[in-house]
Amino acid sequence: MDIILLGPPGSGKGTQAKMVADKYHVKHISTGDILRENVRNGTPLGKEADSYMKKGQLVPDQLLVNIIKDRLAQPDVKGGWMLDGYPRTIPQAEALEKILPSLGQKIDVVLNIDVPDKDLVDRLSGRRMCKCGVSYHLQFNPPKVPGKCDVCNGELYHRSDDQAEAIMKRLDAYHKQTQPLIDYYNKKGITATINGSGDIKKIFAEVSKALDKKV
Repeated sequence: MDIILLGPPGSGKGTQAKMVADKYHVKHISTGDILRENVRNGTPLGKEADSYMKKGQLVPDQLLVNIIKDRLAQPDVKGGWMLDGYPRTIPQAEALEKILPSLGQKIDVVLNIDVPDKDLVDRLSGRRMCKCGVSYHLQFNPPKVPGKCDVCNGELYHRSDDQAEAIMKRLDAYHKQTQPLIDYYNKKGITATINGSGDIKKIFAEVSKALDKKV
């Protein structure tokens, strides 16, 4: 099964992605991760991408799709994949569809995790970070000692982009960019929109119900 994963910041799609990968034995592929991996390993595609990134420029769509094509051709995705972070626009979606037949692949379902903006603001504004990389949430995953990391005892901080005003700007940008893409896949009849509010296990039950129809 080959899946496109969509969802706004704070939607919990990372948690659902891990559960989907474990249950359905698909490879979770973060496009940000494979881009950084190519740059770090100095691959020809990575060097080309890095030349744009160093100038503060966006990596061109054609280069991005070449990096994704290279990743989707690897043996570990033969059992299926879940693409997270790409496509973000209709031209990117069209570019992806052009390369999949040559790999003997097709998109089976576009999994869209949908959460009301108010819930997303509550989730993200309650997040606290530690310099060691561990994250907490004041309501859902609080540290044992307020303001202190359980792992390294470091001081927790509130990221500037987790402030309510900044979150609303991020969500507005996400909706403007992604809604046309959701509409595009809706017309193809392959979108499964899941309510991402509430209990994680209940959300995953709905995700599983949608994916089981494609197995």
